[in-house]
Amino acid sequence: MGMTMVEKILAAHAGKDKVKPGELVNAKVDLVLGNDVTTPVAVKEFNKIGVNEVFDKDRVAIVPDHFAPNKDINSAEQCKMIRNFAHNKEITNYFEIGEMGIEHCLLPEKGLALPGDIIIGADSHTCTYGALGALGTGVGSTDMAAGMASGEAWFKVPETIKFVYNGDLQDWVSGKDLILYTIGDIGVDGALYKAMEFSGEVIEDFSMANRMTMSNMAIEAGGKCGLIEPDKKTLEYVKDRAQRDYTVYKSDEDANYDQVIEYDVSEIEPQVAFPHLPENTKGISEVEDIAIDQAVIGSCTNGRLEDLRVAAEILEGKKKAEHLRLIIFPGTQEIYRQAMKEGLIDIFLDAGAAVSTPTCGPCLGGHMGILAKGERAIATTNRNFVGRMGHPESEVYLSNPAVAAASAIKGKIVSPKEVL
Repeated sequence: MGMTMVEKILAAHAGKDKVKPGELVNAKVDLVLGNDVTTPVAVKEFNKIGVNEVFDKDRVAIVPDHFAPNKDINSAEQCKMIRNFAHNKEITNYFEIGEMGIEHCLLPEKGLALPGDIIIGADSHTCTYGALGALGTGVGSTDMAAGMASGEAWFKVPETIKFVYNGDLQDWVSGKDLILYTIGDIGVDGALYKAMEFSGEVIEDFSMANRMTMSNMAIEAGGKCGLIEPDKKTLEYVKDRAQRDYTVYKSDEDANYDQVIEYDVSEIEPQVAFPHLPENTKGISEVEDIAIDQAVIGSCTNGRLEDLRVAAEILEGKKKAEHLRLIIFPGTQEIYRQAMKEGLIDIFLDAGAAVSTPTCGPCLGGHMGILAKGERAIATTNRNFVGRMGHPESEVYLSNPAVAAASAIKGKIVSPKEVL
């Protein structure tokens, strides 16, 4: 019996010829990631271990992106703490104001997340790197500390569910819609501690941005990771970015899957996830008269250049609804720069949007877009839990960038077809 991608990656990093689901292994990691919320705790735990240096100064990445630019004194102190740690430990990959981006947009752009890697991050959306064929997975701050000290982490080898997407996409349907539909189908615990492997002709045709969106939200189905087999598009993406050597792993034809689930995408329309779980999905045609107070376009899920281009296509020559706040935040400084060159920022400003420096702030209700009691937002982010973007009695609806932009114009959740 052959092995799946995740089994091959874990076996290689654990120095084994073969591993099987349920087996506990200790594996070397290629990168350890933290942000301004999780790294301070990791630093405190690291200092208890009794080592003076991180295992590899080039294999630790720290990105203060959640409450940065600092929203208050506490967040400023947190960033100061990890800034000093990065300086004292001579960590190569520390990215802050002016250089930073949203971590899961930034690391692929910088060539720090590569095929075949094991990347542990003290952030649940580390699964984004599965789009590159890497085992990216979220860990707690204590595991981050141990990883920084030892360059290793332990894993229980997960079973794999294979998802196969075939057929022709409807207009305005993207990776966001496929992953929302999938989560709606299997539930927020449908892939609990299992690897999700995305495949099929639709995935092969998808851009890297769409693939990253899908892998990013694997955790919202409980997935340990969300893997996509590296192909020519993957290798073209990493060719001029890669900071080090990498290895491509692919599932064997006779690999054993826990399940194989197939979808005909021609039946999937743009999706909206209703409060308060990503599994509460409905097709856009089922959505009726839901007025919104805020629209947010960006995040580690949909803050890439392709996402901004889609939003601009909808917004060009139009204005947001008078009562509504439209907030757009590119995923990295480079994405921001390219969006300016292409005139996208002008389109957003002309539409009445506020364009932000890269930050996770609005997504987690941290800053720059917090909701008041009773307010509703449509967002291209990844979670809509109770109080996720502000007051516990606010509501968050999840969608793709096209739906969010169209809804911003109308002041209620609508299909892009209604504004074009």
